[in-house]
Amino acid sequence: MTEHSTAESRAKRSPLFINSVEKAFAVLTAFDGTKRQLSLTELAASTGIGMSAAQRCVHTLTTLGCLTKDADSGRYELSPRLLSFAHHYLSSNDLVTRAEPSVRQLALETEEAVSLTIRDDTDIVFVLRYVSRKMLFPDIVVGSRVPVYCSAPGLAMLSCLPQDEAASILTRSNLVAYTPSTVTDQNAIVNRLRTFRTNGYAHTREEYFLLDMVIAAAITDARGRPQGAVSVAVGKNRFDVERDESRLADLVMTTAARISAPRRPEVLKT
Repeated sequence: MTEHSTAESRAKRSPLFINSVEKAFAVLTAFDGTKRQLSLTELAASTGIGMSAAQRCVHTLTTLGCLTKDADSGRYELSPRLLSFAHHYLSSNDLVTRAEPSVRQLALETEEAVSLTIRDDTDIVFVLRYVSRKMLFPDIVVGSRVPVYCSAPGLAMLSCLPQDEAASILTRSNLVAYTPSTVTDQNAIVNRLRTFRTNGYAHTREEYFLLDMVIAAAITDARGRPQGAVSVAVGKNRFDVERDESRLADLVMTTAARISAPRRPEVLKT
């Protein structure tokens, strides 16, 4: 059992933990993008919740407007009301608010797909995304998730963490190959992190999507810990390493530095 799962298990044993809330979230996350509509029976099966409890949970979520029921099929789907949670998060998040003008400016300068991402344990999550008319992957939108270990933003953030902390995240990750270029050996990834830390930016070349070349730099807080990352993605057919990597890396690092918090004097001395 990993450190993360052990901590989660301890939290669930707390008398403060509300099991019915956990079941509600299990129902909502059962709609994972590949399953637009689910029946009550399918929801119970996919979540492992008993039919009676699933029925009560689905009824409550439907009454609250989080689920809608198709009148003809009797199947359920997520409601647009859930988008309000994303809106509240984006509008109240300090990093998103602070970064938005700089990320938008980078998109205008490069005319490429530019993103702001944060780390959620072993994944990165896109919280800002400016697409390009040259864009290859329209499925990547705000809220999309990509594993940390094979994404330039994720590797940029890992490179700013202490080695043992980064290693713990990699150990918890499911290191699978999404393309022939995906680096899945943990020792090789750790070696890459040293290089990225020295360079000040990370890059991936067709490691999650084929033909996708990405350069990213971490956004840090006053202690130098990563808060997020800004990245530029370019199609392989238009990317020349000698011509583009240094230029885009400079732009990405400059943007990340502009968004990052100033280092505290006591941090700079250590």
